[in-house]
Amino acid sequence: MTLAGPLTLSNMFGFQSELKATTAPVLLLDMTQVPYMDSAGLGVLMNYYVAAQSAGRKFVLVGLNDRIGSLLELTGVKDILKSYASVAEAEATL
Repeated sequence: MTLAGPLTLSNMFGFQSELKATTAPVLLLDMTQVPYMDSAGLGVLMNYYVAAQSAGRKFVLVGLNDRIGSLLELTGVKDILKSYASVAEAEATL
């Protein structure tokens, strides 16, 4: 799945619906084109991570910029939400 644009409270509900409909055993979320994410966006990612873990699915983030990487580190979820620099790197690891 590829996102484009900021992930914020104003657009999180549509994205949340898309995630809930996703039942693939592995979801790579390409965030290369996401310049900014607020706490609501982070909440959506964490909720999906918990749901995926409960269902035995994998969820990884790809292409995080420094701003989003800093948000994950600041909030203490950097080690919880697995991330890779590129889709190719994620596919090679998974």
